[in-house]
Amino acid sequence: MAILKILEYPDPRLRTKAEPVLVVDDELRQLAADMLETMYAAPGIGLAATQVNVHRRMLVADVSEKQDTPHVFINPVIVERLGTEAMEEGCLSVPGFYETVTRAEWVRVRALGLDGEPFEQELDGLLAVCVQHEIDHLDGKLFVDYLSDLKRQRLRKRIEKERRQKEPDSAVRAL
Repeated sequence: MAILKILEYPDPRLRTKAEPVLVVDDELRQLAADMLETMYAAPGIGLAATQVNVHRRMLVADVSEKQDTPHVFINPVIVERLGTEAMEEGCLSVPGFYETVTRAEWVRVRALGLDGEPFEQELDGLLAVCVQHEIDHLDGKLFVDYLSDLKRQRLRKRIEKERRQKEPDSAVRAL
């Protein structure tokens, strides 16, 4: 298994719409294992393939306290939504930033499992929110897109400022 590099906002590759998975094979199962390892190490509760620069429709999630209930959804589609719930969200691709986002409180998801077989699952609470968040990634959408333009601009400026501060001074690099 391997820890993969997570793309960070505003990287334009995060806006790429993922392609459907055509074959569930050992390579895809290895990617799922690597994504779970990456998610746990980050630490996070969900990760879409898009976030690790693999533009295939697959996501992993585990909202359990002990990180012992991994879920893998291949070609996930939300087929039914009920209710609304506002919850504070964060994102491994937007580290250190949290904001309240409103999503469906219950969803029915259709997907393929690692065995290649289709399944449907009813999700609620944090897992429902997490899967909706990750499906957005597969569609090239980020949770910051739910924010006002002003908040999104402030976030982008803050991230750019933090990155500049982390970069070594150009004069020092030349030495």
